[in-house]
Amino acid sequence: MVQAQFEQTAREALAAEAVAAKTRKNLSWQQIAEASGLSVAFTTAAVLGQHPLPERSAQAVAELLGLDDDAALLLQTIPVRGSMPNRIPTDPTMYRFYEMLQVYGTTLKALVHEEFGDGIISAINFKLDVKKVADPEGGERAVITLDGKYLPTKPF
Repeated sequence: MVQAQFEQTAREALAAEAVAAKTRKNLSWQQIAEASGLSVAFTTAAVLGQHPLPERSAQAVAELLGLDDDAALLLQTIPVRGSMPNRIPTDPTMYRFYEMLQVYGTTLKALVHEEFGDGIISAINFKLDVKKVADPEGGERAVITLDGKYLPTKPF
């Protein structure tokens, strides 16, 4: 039976336990994703408490991390989503994404609506990819792809 949570504390505690196990075992998110059979972005989000994992994936991740059967079950529950409290983030990496939305949010909205009409880009039917590429001017660049299904607003 599908189970859903009504508050975040259990998944937050499990996320902390999983990250500690990941660190102790010197594993990468990619290695954990390979065990799950799912993408690195989805698996990472799930382990951090933002998605449920399918049973087989949850069991494989729990085994890899040395987590117990209760943790494997908890990884399968539908979480209360949202990883940032209702405030401006203070972590520099998270703040930069917030800053990007402050600067480009209205631009993204304008371009999406001009291209598709009134609606939203789903964060449920969604894919995320992060790649490191060489910068021709030296150093490295981050290429982040947000790939969400467009859902039009439907009058009723």
